[in-house]
Parts: sequence; C-alpha cells; structure tokens
Amino acid sequence: MKLITLLTLLFLNAVYAQAQQPTQRKLIQFSGVVIGNDSLDPIPYTSIIIKHSKRGTISDYFGYYSFVAQEADTIEFSAIGYRSQQFIIPSNLPENKYSLIHALGKDTIQLREIVIKNWPSKEQFKQAFINLNLDNGLTQVATMNLERIKNNANYTQLENDAQMAYRQIQQQQYSQMYVANAANNNWLNPVAWSQFIKSWKKEQKK
Repeated sequence: MKLITLLTLLFLNAVYAQAQQPTQRKLIQFSGVVIGNDSLDPIPYTSIIIKHSKRGTISDYFGYYSFVAQEADTIEFSAIGYRSQQFIIPSNLPENKYSLIHALGKDTIQLREIVIKNWPSKEQFKQAFINLNLDNGLTQVATMNLERIKNNANYTQLENDAQMAYRQIQQQQYSQMYVANAANNNWLNPVAWSQFIKSWKKEQKK
C-alpha cells in the first residue's frame, strides 16, 4: 500500500513539473515592408526590435526587413519623424514565416503661435539696447576682440621697414638659387643616372 501511494505521488509530481515548464514557441521568419500611412512611400532605416530584448533589425533603403522571431512576440517599430507602434505576431501559424506591411504615421507637433513685432523706432531700440544689463566679463571680452581686430587691420596697412625688406629680398634670392641648383644637380636627375648605368654596362662588356 505504501509503495502504491509513493508511486502515485511521484507520477503526480512529474505531471505537475511538466505542466509548469513553458512551451517552446515556434520560430518565425518575420519579413515585410515599412511604409508611411499618408504617402505609402517606404520608410528606410526603421528600427524593428522585439520588445524587452535587444534582438531585431533595421529596414533597408526600400523599407524592407527580415529577421527571425517567435510566435506571440511583440515587435516595436520606430523611425525618426514617425510615431512608434507595436505589433504582436499571431500564434499557431500554419507556416514558419509571416509577412507584414506595416504603416507608420508621422509624428507632428503643433507649436503655439508666436508673433514677432518690430520696434516702433530706432531710437527706442537704441535706448533699450543701452539699458541692457550685460555681464562685465562678456563686455570685456567683446572689447578685447574689437581691439585685436583693430590692431590687425592697422598692422596690415603698415609698410615694411628696411630690415624686413632686406630679409624678403634675401629669401627670394635664396629660393631662386635653390631651384637653379636643383635643376643642374645630376645626382637627383633620373635621366643622368640612366645614361651613367648604360655607359657603365658598355665599359664592362669591352
């Protein structure tokens, strides 16, 4: 009697444990195209992610996507400028593939109206600008920048003194001599090297 009771308890525990195990969901090849609901144009580079996971894909330039998911997965579609949407893959599909053309709506934001008015006169604008409470540090920086610009403008208008003119002439003469010597330097001339090698080979054959 005790043996029968023990076997019955073991059988019930096995059935209960099997019932507690989650059923394996079927893998699905989830494919389709993402389009705009107003223009029906494809939406490229849409993020298509399985909710609560990092698995998914991104649609290509033509809005096409394809990746492996499971039945009853919640798919999140999101793209810049469009409202994010979700889609649940149906269960008990007859095949291991499912196609979907998913339409996204544009995410438009209505801004409140702003009216821009001009100043009644230049004198009032000038007075308001003078009365601005500017930071002394910013004023000092602006003053220094203006002084630097003014000094640069004055510097460019100055003529070169005798010493600077002499240095410029020397630099020009040095550059001309360097170019002339480089043109006459056969050590750097490939044609001269080629002629030298040919003449050397002729001397070796004699």
